[in-house]
Amino acid sequence: MRPDPGKYNTAAARWAGVGPYYAMFPASFADKVINKYTRRGDSVLDPFAGRGTAVFSAAVRGRTGIGVEINPVGWVYAQAKLRPASKDAVKERFKQLGKVSYRYCRAAERLPRFFRFCYQPNVLHFLMAARSNLKWRTRKTDWTAMAMLLINLHGKRDGSLSNQMRQTKSMSPPYAIRWWRERGLRPPQLDPLEFMLNRLAWRYAKGLPKTSRSRIYLGDSTRVLPQIVRGRSDTHRPARLLVTSPPYLGITNYHYDQWLRLWLLGGPPTSRRSGRLYRGKFEHKERYRALLLNVFRNAKRLLARNAVIYVRTDKRKQTLSMTASVLREVFPSRQLHYRFRPYTRPTQTKLFGHAEPKMGEVDLVVR
Repeated sequence: MRPDPGKYNTAAARWAGVGPYYAMFPASFADKVINKYTRRGDSVLDPFAGRGTAVFSAAVRGRTGIGVEINPVGWVYAQAKLRPASKDAVKERFKQLGKVSYRYCRAAERLPRFFRFCYQPNVLHFLMAARSNLKWRTRKTDWTAMAMLLINLHGKRDGSLSNQMRQTKSMSPPYAIRWWRERGLRPPQLDPLEFMLNRLAWRYAKGLPKTSRSRIYLGDSTRVLPQIVRGRSDTHRPARLLVTSPPYLGITNYHYDQWLRLWLLGGPPTSRRSGRLYRGKFEHKERYRALLLNVFRNAKRLLARNAVIYVRTDKRKQTLSMTASVLREVFPSRQLHYRFRPYTRPTQTKLFGHAEPKMGEVDLVVR
């Protein structure tokens, strides 16, 4: 099923939604905050950029967006939105991948059995060709092509390249195989090249978004933000708005949940959780607080004196109180305002057992 075209009648609207991503905040939220607190020409900073929602919103509104994202899946989505290649260039790249996909037959046979349950052989060969040949870190055409593949890598059987699976989260292989077997589900029969060209046609139907010069960095904010501070020029304009949503304490593992998309980007063909610092489930309270403190302290050095700090966080007591205390410590002379945002519909967090009756989010605004 394709999206309702009435909701995507401009290029900016079609490209804003690039990338299913866990715990993303809505584009409408970023639009509202940026319109309220900034003017054209201002800079907007997001140190936990995710799929680049705030950075893209700033860019299409004549602001300069600056973001940092540690997960390459989110970074690829953001790059494709901010600096997309032409439709013809991406179309030609997909055709090139189709021509060489036959070379990956034997390599596909060596993959874990999950992949044979998830994809038809011709689809898997095409994906492996993309995994081996797309230089998504450095080439505009390749990061755009990769973003389109990541979007459609898994989801509903009638709307993606995979067997039936959640679009925002890749499930563990044993669970997925058992689930497919119990329901007799097989991967969809389709031509991957034709499928992707059709998806490309929809994405580009309204053209390319007009964006101002903005940038999203791939890396850890605790390291990248100090580098930005050291490298900025005398003409650099301090950000008038920091708008972000840090990872929530103990909710989910952002890298584990994206393991299949990370595989397509060159990672291992396994769902084993990452134990690397700031890439896990954020269950260690002291480390979580240290992360927030480090990031907001460094971000402060990139802000104008009268900048607004707008942080969307979890309503659960531990996350909320910790985030609020860090903001008070970093901005001791400013006022902290709470704006409670109850959920109006079921959320993905229920999948992980977080279904408390008073669940919701809180916007912490420092002015």
